[in-house]
Amino acid sequence: MREPAFWYRPRSPKSHLLSPLGALYGAIAARRMAREGLDAGIPVLCVGNYHVGGAGKTPTVLALTKLLRELGETPVVLSRGYGGRRKGPVMVDRNSHTAADVGDEPLMMVRDVPVAVARDRIDGVALAKSQGASVILMDDGFQNPKLLKDASLIVVDSERGLGNGRVFPAGPLRAPLKPQLARTDALVLIGDGRAANDVAAELAKRNKPELRARLKPDAASLAQLSGKKVLAFAGIGDPERFFRTLRAAGIEVARTRPFADHHMFSQAELAALAAEAKAEQLTLVTTEKDLARLRGTEGVPDGIVPFKVTLEFDDPAKLKQLISDHLYKARERRFSKR
Repeated sequence: MREPAFWYRPRSPKSHLLSPLGALYGAIAARRMAREGLDAGIPVLCVGNYHVGGAGKTPTVLALTKLLRELGETPVVLSRGYGGRRKGPVMVDRNSHTAADVGDEPLMMVRDVPVAVARDRIDGVALAKSQGASVILMDDGFQNPKLLKDASLIVVDSERGLGNGRVFPAGPLRAPLKPQLARTDALVLIGDGRAANDVAAELAKRNKPELRARLKPDAASLAQLSGKKVLAFAGIGDPERFFRTLRAAGIEVARTRPFADHHMFSQAELAALAAEAKAEQLTLVTTEKDLARLRGTEGVPDGIVPFKVTLEFDDPAKLKQLISDHLYKARERRFSKR
């Protein structure tokens, strides 16, 4: 699905007309979020967002994976496997699975951390624990009530914010903002924008911390693209964010081709991209997530450069203390119930 442009406009007749549907959807979502979830028996950290579409959850999950290992933990990611046909529970195997099996994000993350895919997240808990998990990292699922979360970190792109602030389909929110704020333990703002400052201020009133972070390009990716003009394409939640990241890294972006989130590229589309790049002597560049989705696809052009990024926090000590505190409280709570 390609998100409607009116979601990110302050006033729109379409948004106004869809507001009654948004109110109904929001009421159902808020009531669902209020349910009590199952205790996994080990700490569960959720990385989510308030709205549909991309914001930077996957880089945040990978950054937390690294931090948890530094703390001596054994994290396993639990994902719904959006876009994949396997319902699970199944551990992702990069050698035997494709994005059509388990989704593009799990296939990308499994290079760095074990990933359990389960359409029903409760089924995925037992599988993750069987892999020796001391902590479950939920990739998305903030609004899903089935599993008790010990901490929820919400990721927001500081340049885009939350759009018009209305609930789907009138806007991008997955549920009314107030009940979502009530279940937030920390806000991760990616970039230097100010579009989410109001949300950060509201959470500050509730003594919930704001963590600033930014995407850092991989040195090897920069070296591959140095001095080249590129044709950048992406099928992610916010392709424009990817194009901005390339330009901010000093890469000359001659052409851009945005596609819908989780887009499955056809051979015709790939051939057209290759022909355009060849005709204008451009280098094809895309995201790691898109490249994971292209694995096993026929007709993939040679020489596509995946632009790798990592998420760096402005105050890593603050993040480390936050995660350590939540892990301690999670284990203390479970111990006290024995």
